[in-house]
Amino acid sequence: MLHRLPRLSSRRLPHHLPHGPRGLPHRPFPGLASGSPRVWSKVCLAALLLPGALLPAAARADIPATPVMTLYEFNGPLQVPYYHIGPDGPGARAGSLAQGTSVIPCLVVRNGRALTDAQGTPYVGFEIVVDAAKATDGSATDTFRRAVAERKRLRVPNHHCPDDTRHVLSIRDLYALEKAPFFDPPGRGDPAIAEGDGTSDLDRLVRRFHNSPQCATVNRQLTGRHERLATAWDTFIADNAARVDKTTLARAKHLDYAMRTAIFEGHLDRGCSAYGACERNTVVLSVRNRAVGQCLLRQGCRFPGDFQGVASATSQYNIWDAYLTQISGLTACYLRTDLSGLSPYDRIQAMYSQTVGDAERILYGSDTDLQALFPGNVLADVTELRHYYHPPAMGKCFPEHDRIEYMSGAVATRGRDHALIANTRIQVGDATDGGYRFKEFRFEQEATGDRIRVEDNYPGFVVDGRKVRLGGGGGCTAYGVSNGCRFDSVGRYRRTPGWLTAGRPLALNCRIQDRGESCRGNARLTSVSVGGACDIEMMPVTGVH
Repeated sequence: MLHRLPRLSSRRLPHHLPHGPRGLPHRPFPGLASGSPRVWSKVCLAALLLPGALLPAAARADIPATPVMTLYEFNGPLQVPYYHIGPDGPGARAGSLAQGTSVIPCLVVRNGRALTDAQGTPYVGFEIVVDAAKATDGSATDTFRRAVAERKRLRVPNHHCPDDTRHVLSIRDLYALEKAPFFDPPGRGDPAIAEGDGTSDLDRLVRRFHNSPQCATVNRQLTGRHERLATAWDTFIADNAARVDKTTLARAKHLDYAMRTAIFEGHLDRGCSAYGACERNTVVLSVRNRAVGQCLLRQGCRFPGDFQGVASATSQYNIWDAYLTQISGLTACYLRTDLSGLSPYDRIQAMYSQTVGDAERILYGSDTDLQALFPGNVLADVTELRHYYHPPAMGKCFPEHDRIEYMSGAVATRGRDHALIANTRIQVGDATDGGYRFKEFRFEQEATGDRIRVEDNYPGFVVDGRKVRLGGGGGCTAYGVSNGCRFDSVGRYRRTPGWLTAGRPLALNCRIQDRGESCRGNARLTSVSVGGACDIEMMPVTGVH
């Protein structure tokens, strides 16, 4: 794997099959219309009336509410099943929901016990916030954001479902993800103006495609964007075949895919800085080298020169995952001329313009072009560069803190009250009957490291001992780079990919017109390197086979 890993846990991730029949689940919170955040407060009131909530008034709302969670499994089936509730656990399949659907989970409690499997992993009732199979415009974005904000503010006595809840999901299929659904703004650009902005035939065709009615169809729904982009390009090529030769049209398509991957694989906040532009060139180079000189089907390459197949292979560049396309502009028509003054499109358009000339030379140029674009690097190292990773995005680990456990899903209890502890880390405390006392272990990733805090958000609760391993973890290094690197201080630890030692970290040199992160600065020719053994932001690795 050459790419950034999903910024999620290493637990089993939820997966995608073709669309099938959809059945809407029973809403566990009476009176709540699906996706209607204006009545969340009624949900809270209903929760206070559930069994197990008979506490003194001062203690009625003393733990965080369950968050909005999203159905997600990296590169998985498009449909995720939900189930009827059986007498001793989940029963027959009741229907399915699309990947990317967001819900509010709750715990089904019967006879004083929460519904779990034999290992203690809960099955949860749920209320739909946004149904990914039905959302078609920005109203879904607003609904999701309001629901997330409301749930963050809410405190409750427990996470119990109403007694009439009939359907459940496995908590293993859910993640607390806060990226809202993304839709293109309404409107359409001018293809003639777009072509006038291009600097080459391929560039002009890419811009024309982004301003075409074919491209406009891609992001009208949340699901199926990867496939619709391919269809849109095929239709565009067919419609323009009478005036442009097919080879040129095909090359424009491949260039568009490579540019989409380069822009969204890199750190968008780096903008038009020299490092950001060199990072994009590095991504394009990895695409080129996977389709030229080596063409492996497992890496997305169907024929030599298949830059589209390589650049959009989900297993290799995970930004093309079906759910991730729902929350990013990866499949958007971001070069539309009517978006040129609108943030963040203005900056993405500038990043594209800064890189597209280099990308075209990398994909379709000669060895001389490669040597010019990566000066000072040995050509063999450049042409064998197929792998890289972003250390900050690798698996999180905290070797300087004791007894840290990741909870994919567990139940914690305090008397008659049950709480869902899911998709979060805890600091495990003392053992007690049935489990362990614990505190939440929270962190925020910042530029210089992880900002860590430990919060006692569940006082008196005991987490199910079946879900606690206390086994520690391995493979951690400072900043997720080579063990041989030395730092005066360490702000974060990450795991490294298994193939790191199969190749050699490479610092790629670039000469770039630096316009700064804002993309509004005066262009200044700058020399910059991306990678090398101790680059804590991006790690190109050459020679991995």
